[in-house]
Amino acid sequence: MNNPNKSRLRVLGVDPGSRLTGYGCVEAVGNHLHPVAHGVFKFDPDALFEQRLFSLYEKLSAVLTRYQPDVLAIEKVFFAKNALSALKLGQVRGVVLLCGAQHLLEVVEYAATAVKMSLTGYGRADKTQVAKMVQVLLGAQKFSSLDASDALALAICHVHMALNHDRLFMRPSAGN
Repeated sequence: MNNPNKSRLRVLGVDPGSRLTGYGCVEAVGNHLHPVAHGVFKFDPDALFEQRLFSLYEKLSAVLTRYQPDVLAIEKVFFAKNALSALKLGQVRGVVLLCGAQHLLEVVEYAATAVKMSLTGYGRADKTQVAKMVQVLLGAQKFSSLDASDALALAICHVHMALNHDRLFMRPSAGN
């Protein structure tokens, strides 16, 4: 919400994975947060990896077209013990970043610890604690998996960061 005249911000969070990729869209109107949509893209584990990447591209593009977010939030790369898993995750992230660029979106990245800290106040909270806080902030939600709640958490984290940025840098208008 870098534009003080803009009263609405719609953010799509994406929790990338090679088997499941969660997405969650929220809209902030002023200081009020509203859920828009959330879900999980499930990929055929027997499909070739490049087919799963193409499926992600098609499904995410459809979600971006349908919900028209202003910003796409994604988790920053983390270091994994398994090099092959890290490589696959990097390729999935590449598809997400490409979709964001093709839809002319601002793309922001947050470390998992920053997302957890933003929502729960504890950077090492587990996925269940994050999901419960998402429900507190958005109202009762049923998640098909924790990937969807993690994606919503990314979107909420960006809204929190954007609102705090605006509060820090807003200047009083003349006459106030």
